[in-house]
Amino acid sequence: MVDYASFAGAFKGRKVFITGHTGFKGAWLSLWMHYLGAQVIGYSLAPPSQPNMFESAGLEERVTHIFGDIVDGPSLHEALSHYRPEVVFHLAAQSLVRFSYVDPVLTYQTNVIGTANVLEGVRRISSVRGAVIVTSDKCYENREWVWGYRETEPMGGHDPYSSSKGCAELVTSAYVRSFFPPEEYGKTHGVLVASTRAGNVIGGGDWGVDRLVPDCARFLSRGEEIVIRSPK
Repeated sequence: MVDYASFAGAFKGRKVFITGHTGFKGAWLSLWMHYLGAQVIGYSLAPPSQPNMFESAGLEERVTHIFGDIVDGPSLHEALSHYRPEVVFHLAAQSLVRFSYVDPVLTYQTNVIGTANVLEGVRRISSVRGAVIVTSDKCYENREWVWGYRETEPMGGHDPYSSSKGCAELVTSAYVRSFFPPEEYGKTHGVLVASTRAGNVIGGGDWGVDRLVPDCARFLSRGEEIVIRSPK
């Protein structure tokens, strides 16, 4: 059983830096960290939809909000240097598969170079003690088999989005092995870095485009017939 009291205490009073805090998952994480007593600093582009979870939850009044692009390494590192967080959660991303076909270069810049910029910031800022890099379960080479993928499966991806997430995992792995090896923790460095490969999440406050459940909710709220983009 999880000891929630101890977990809550782990963040109370700590500075937590969250990239992508204006997005659906980032906004929920920011709200959670705020209620756990953390001092939340968010770094992100403008909310991706209207309406959106960031504004609906009143997060602009609860967290320190910084408008910025993770592709802009100097601006990101300036924000990290100024606020000197202890924990970094990286959720900022280009998260749409279909858009990755429209602008694959932007997708790779955001998801790969952006991740490298975050990890470089973690490496440079001495206050950081832990970082969580959020990627996607689409990072694996798609074998079209019926069972689940294991963490040791090779990275891949048929589309630019999935491929970019596999690349982000490889960048994270390289940084961990080069600068934050777990066996050297407490000896040559003091930072713990992990990646988490998130699957699809359903929840309130998601008004994103190209998502099945939000699309259905959008049609229902307007009293319209639901149109399924990929009926098969």
